[in-house]
Amino acid sequence: MVIDGDHRAVIQGDGRGTVLSVEADGVTLRGLRLRGSGDSHDRVDAGLLLQGDGHRVEDNDFDDVLFGLHLKGVNRTLIKGNRVTGKLLSVGLRGDALRMWNSRNNRIEDNRFTRARDLTVTNSPDNRFTGNHFSDGRYGMHLIFSPRLHIENNHLTHTGTGIVGLYSPGLTLRGNHIAHALTDGGAGIMIKESPQSVVENNQILHCAVGLKADASLDARNALVVRGNQFAHNIVGLAFYGETGGHQFMDNRFERNLTTVAVSAPGVGSANIWRDNHWDEYQGFDRNRDGVGDTAHELYLFADRIWMETPMATFFRNSPALEMLDFLERLAPFSSPHRLLRDPQPRMR
Repeated sequence: MVIDGDHRAVIQGDGRGTVLSVEADGVTLRGLRLRGSGDSHDRVDAGLLLQGDGHRVEDNDFDDVLFGLHLKGVNRTLIKGNRVTGKLLSVGLRGDALRMWNSRNNRIEDNRFTRARDLTVTNSPDNRFTGNHFSDGRYGMHLIFSPRLHIENNHLTHTGTGIVGLYSPGLTLRGNHIAHALTDGGAGIMIKESPQSVVENNQILHCAVGLKADASLDARNALVVRGNQFAHNIVGLAFYGETGGHQFMDNRFERNLTTVAVSAPGVGSANIWRDNHWDEYQGFDRNRDGVGDTAHELYLFADRIWMETPMATFFRNSPALEMLDFLERLAPFSSPHRLLRDPQPRMR
């Protein structure tokens, strides 16, 4: 079945329940405007409830909906070029712009989502998200128990957190632009228990934390973080746990208030650092080969106070703490902990 509204047909809900439900295979929805869903989170009131396989949902408008698109047991489907605007509610009361459950081998491409809570993917492996825009939400993408997702060239701004990957091995996060994720405790990218994942060629700008990751107990399951730009973040990288093993190569760290924060002194140094560009590197390139003549080493001085005692974060960058940090660097009265060592820092 093909339903083509030619951008003139409106399906108007009555403010109760879901506007349109599809329980078939091979349905095409194009050029429709769906609006006026209910407001029940228990019923998951949505603009579109989609079930079955092999659909095409493209170039539709959703507005005044609690949940935008609800994919429930959907496979081999294309969701492309749609525009979803949620109800005018506070963030905590909104529904998801897209909710995917128990679905696989779908392509979510070039959609625009705004004023929603999250884009949520649960128990849904082998899906691909490319070229989507999402702004004004809580989590840009919330990935739970969903292995082997490809998240590429998406644009996520003004959310509490950009991308959260939980228990989802084999993630590929590539070429995404993530900015202005500034909620307390949030980050541009957060990854927990998602081994063998790759974070590559992303821009992470002006976030509370650029990348927050747990420390894998098995080095074979560590993250590969390569070719990213971390700039203007309050904290560039944050690690929690007691071990390390993540690989950081060819990344750029520029104008972050704090480059690296850790929950335990050994977490940062246990990672592998190679060929990164550091704006705080204090060295020379006398032979002009583009690589620093000496290794870049980062140590913990007075920063240990607020990293080990989170309540002291309030005083970070205060004159008193800055003076203490200066004195520690000038004449250390205790041995500083080395956070990281990059033996070949890039100069350009």
